[in-house]
Amino acid sequence: MAPPSTPTTLLLTLLLLLFHLLPLLFSFPLIPSSPTCRSYCGNITIDYPFSLQSGCGHPNFRQLLFCINSLLLLHIPSGSYRVLSIDYAFHRLTLNDPTMSDCYSLAPNTSPAHGFITNPSLSKFLQPAPDNVFFLLRCRRDSPLFQLGFPDTRVCGNVSGMGCEDYYRCPAWEAGGRSSAYGTSNPPECCSVAAGVVREVNLTRLRCSAYSSAYSIAPVRARGPGEWDYGIRVAYSVPGDDETGCRACRVSGGSCGYDDTKVRGEEDVDYGVVIQRLCICGGGIDAWNSTTTCESTEISEGFIVKQASILNAVLGAIAASFLWVKLEEKA
Repeated sequence: MAPPSTPTTLLLTLLLLLFHLLPLLFSFPLIPSSPTCRSYCGNITIDYPFSLQSGCGHPNFRQLLFCINSLLLLHIPSGSYRVLSIDYAFHRLTLNDPTMSDCYSLAPNTSPAHGFITNPSLSKFLQPAPDNVFFLLRCRRDSPLFQLGFPDTRVCGNVSGMGCEDYYRCPAWEAGGRSSAYGTSNPPECCSVAAGVVREVNLTRLRCSAYSSAYSIAPVRARGPGEWDYGIRVAYSVPGDDETGCRACRVSGGSCGYDDTKVRGEEDVDYGVVIQRLCICGGGIDAWNSTTTCESTEISEGFIVKQASILNAVLGAIAASFLWVKLEEKA
């Protein structure tokens, strides 16, 4: 049997090359293969501006939420908190801190509480909601809370019908007892402050040993501390232009996301990361992204462009090889 001719060998080589290149057509991770970035963790919906997937949601909130064994966790510098609910209409998160005191148990001094501390860049977009009340417990006399006028403790007061005098009626205080009187010689064992009074609940800086947090979202004021909602209500915000752009993207059938690309200059100098807002459209192998909406022709340079360029190059080479074989056969 005669060996195959040179043109035939070249054609077989190109076909083998196409077989190996096909997986590359769908290997670019610039956009998710799902038609939407919306997802779930347990019974909680994860939607814009949050996400559990890279490239989805708003870049200010990336690597903030994690889903572990169907439990949704928020991770910030002061620790990890279980997310009980997300209210997208009012831009609120409800968190639970396992080290926090409540109406039925006071955190022991041997188990330091987390408090609530975000990094400076995130605090612009994520901070305790105005309807949240913090009860700072067993703060030292040299606490910044009292420095301006101790023993005058007017910084501690009733907030939205919730104050320490009510909190003292909780079973937790009856079980643990109060070691010092509410008077002028010692600071109060509880100081209730509104969320806006302290920018962050940094227990080390405030020199307090524990804290509790409660909120009320019902129009009727709760009768007593046993009926308060214990947890941390956190308000989040998104820049106005991003909110408007995302709304337009979603109306067109897309999902809001972003692409962060490292920019390098001459001599491979790293100039940092450029973040571009994207509207993710379609799904599966037909997924693509736009810089505006899914109805726009402004497709960002990425998945569909690179996919088409590779495919066109391979198909062009095969077509040229077929033509060469035909010409060789006629020669």
